[in-house]
Amino acid sequence: MAPSLVLTGARVVLPTGVVDDGRLVVEGTKITGAAPENADVLDVTGHWVVPGFVDIHNHGGGGASFSGTVDDVLRAIRTHRLHGTTTLVASTVTDEMDLLVQQAGLLSELAEQGDIAGIHFEGPFISPCRKGAHSEELLRAPDPAEVRKLIDAGRGKAKMVTLATELPGGIDSVRLLAEHGVIAAIGHTDATYEQTVEAIDAGATVATHLFNAMPTLGHRSPGPIAALLEDERVTVELINDGTHLHPAALELAFHHAGASRVAFITDAMDAAGIGDGRYMLGPLEVEVSEGVARLVEGGSIAGSTLTLDRAFKRAVTVDELPVEDAVAALSANPARLLGLSERIGSLEPGKDADLVLLDANFDLKGVMRRGEWAVTPQLP
Repeated sequence: MAPSLVLTGARVVLPTGVVDDGRLVVEGTKITGAAPENADVLDVTGHWVVPGFVDIHNHGGGGASFSGTVDDVLRAIRTHRLHGTTTLVASTVTDEMDLLVQQAGLLSELAEQGDIAGIHFEGPFISPCRKGAHSEELLRAPDPAEVRKLIDAGRGKAKMVTLATELPGGIDSVRLLAEHGVIAAIGHTDATYEQTVEAIDAGATVATHLFNAMPTLGHRSPGPIAALLEDERVTVELINDGTHLHPAALELAFHHAGASRVAFITDAMDAAGIGDGRYMLGPLEVEVSEGVARLVEGGSIAGSTLTLDRAFKRAVTVDELPVEDAVAALSANPARLLGLSERIGSLEPGKDADLVLLDANFDLKGVMRRGEWAVTPQLP
């Protein structure tokens, strides 16, 4: 086992607030309260230490997809880990049911090994009116029997299913998911305000990338956005890349939901961490230009090329959020949503030593996962 490590001099973001000239002790895979005499000391004065990022909605990166092979999945995981994501839920995209069942088996094995925190099925139970970058001919109504098939294929590792709850079977599917401890997420939906309220009352607890792939907020027809923002039972996903959301929309979400109900996500596809070019998102071809992913046919935005270190920096520099609120949205809130708060999501004794080291400009300088450096700090 590596010797214990004490990080000193940084601004450490704890659940109680920011501690200047802070001190964090890592022993083995855990954060501890006291350092043994032989501990190594790393002076990180002038830096920030924040909890490792938790991404609950991510389709891939590094040129690889979570709909691909084991090697593809591991490559995507490594890509996002280099950008501070120490816990990740692998998201699939709409495909043939047999292929989704097959992929669920592969991903569940990686979840059992601890490589991912679970599986998120985004589609095929979504509205053709709000399909975004999903193949319309493969969409279907959320028949509870088919939803159950995906849950079973995940072997206890299915964490979330995004569905358009206004479709036939939608409410029954929400109840089924809630009964099995799987998050029912409302997204790619054409629901009214009233239909959304009904789905929340049935057990839906997440808004899949709020504002995107749903009706806009109207003064006579407020639609799903108003219902999702106003209900304290709902956590709202936001893609903070400067493309998916206007800064005013992000401010609106934080104002109405509060910092405790926002989860920043990437919704990343293969191009994250790579760059512009042609890629596939499920069965659809995507063109990435200047970091923005769009379908070749139709031009719909097709996920993002975002990494969570960029989402964090934008939150505190462009959006001018308090650092504590950004940490909540990137770590504590998604960890709580996944039921993993006892182990991850904050820097406290007894929790996994998952942390991100940022310089004074909020650029990433180090990533630790379970006590091991994924990105070794290069300090001046």
